[in-house]
Amino acid sequence: MTAPDTAVETMLAGRRADTGRRRQRVLAALAEAAKDGSDVSVAAIARRAGVDRTFLYRHRDLLGQIRAQAAEPPTVPGGRGPAVSRASLQTDLAAADARTARLAAQVRRLEARLSEALGEQVWRESGIGGPDDTEHLKARITTLEQQVVDLELKLQDRDDDLTAARAANRELMAQLNRGRDGPTHPD
Repeated sequence: MTAPDTAVETMLAGRRADTGRRRQRVLAALAEAAKDGSDVSVAAIARRAGVDRTFLYRHRDLLGQIRAQAAEPPTVPGGRGPAVSRASLQTDLAAADARTARLAAQVRRLEARLSEALGEQVWRESGIGGPDDTEHLKARITTLEQQVVDLELKLQDRDDDLTAARAANRELMAQLNRGRDGPTHPD
């Protein structure tokens, strides 16, 4: 072996040793997280082990172990069994989000109904709105309009009768007047 080969081998050995130490720290951080029930995520384990997250992404076997442990329900400190799992918390969160969306929609519907009711109340109380019995008044207006039409027809009939009576009266007066103005009788 030549000197440069020895230097390269020494650097590679140092790098392998560093990688081994980092892997050991990651595995220890995973074991501690499982033991004390703390958060198991890539960021949390990297922080706890003192390594960069890219180290975990370069070592797929470690990343797989982290994800597998994150999917399992963590144990509660004191050995009382599994605590709430991440998946169950995510399911609870999704259900809470759906409930929040339903409640927000219901609040919007109730606000719209309240706005309409208050608007109608203000409209009535201000005097610019119509009375409560608007339908009754509309029906009454329709009835009165029909009565007006009927009375106008009766009035037209009476006007026609009056016109005819006046014409007959004029003719009779004309006949009477002709009869008076006719030939005088010699006395």
